[in-house]
Amino acid sequence: MAIEKVERVLKVAFVFLLGFLSCSVLFYVASSGFEMPLGLAIYQDKSNLSAPSNWVSEDNIHVYNDKLVLDVKGISLSRYASTGSMKPVFDENANGIRVVPVNESQIQVGDIVSFKRGENMIVHRIVEKGIDENGIYFITKGDSNQYPDEKIRFKDIAYVTIGVLY
Repeated sequence: MAIEKVERVLKVAFVFLLGFLSCSVLFYVASSGFEMPLGLAIYQDKSNLSAPSNWVSEDNIHVYNDKLVLDVKGISLSRYASTGSMKPVFDENANGIRVVPVNESQIQVGDIVSFKRGENMIVHRIVEKGIDENGIYFITKGDSNQYPDEKIRFKDIAYVTIGVLY
């Protein structure tokens, strides 16, 4: 009987130790420079994010009793994949309003752009705009991602999101 009690105590102690170690590892990963697992990046500090620039002037927004009209050339609607990288700004159920940019001077830090990466269309925020030996580049990052993407160029940018409807 005493051996069974010892075995039971050892099992409980093992489960407790396993839980304690798991929490310790999760805390270490969450507070270090590692990728955040299971979407934990949503808890990161977002105070350094810039807001998008103003693509639509008030003169181009017409509100009526039964409709809203945006007087913007080249406007189109977009839908989003459920990746969660841009939460809480938008996710799969939001309707995006987008335009094709004409030149790189239109695109500013804070703007949300769509760009092709392989076969995927990525929608992330511009967090840096700079110049290197190849000209103007942009660094993007999903709002809920911990790390930025690789450099992209103006030729890679297909759209700029100018509004989101929920």
